[in-house]
Amino acid sequence: MREQQVLQEAMQVLMTHLEPSKVLKFWAACKLGEGDYLKLKEQLFEKETVASLYEKIKAYQDSQ
Repeated sequence: MREQQVLQEAMQVLMTHLEPSKVLKFWAACKLGEGDYLKLKEQLFEKETVASLYEKIKAYQDSQ
């Protein structure tokens, strides 16, 4: 497994189990914000739509 694939999978786990602000704080603490954000964003959200993201956000908020 390539390093980028491992990082992408780890970010998906974090985004599934933590609120977005905590993921960003973790990113900042690990200095993971360095590099090509636009490329990373495309990889993380390539299979998402506005509707799918809305549903995930709503489900997360409802679970809190």
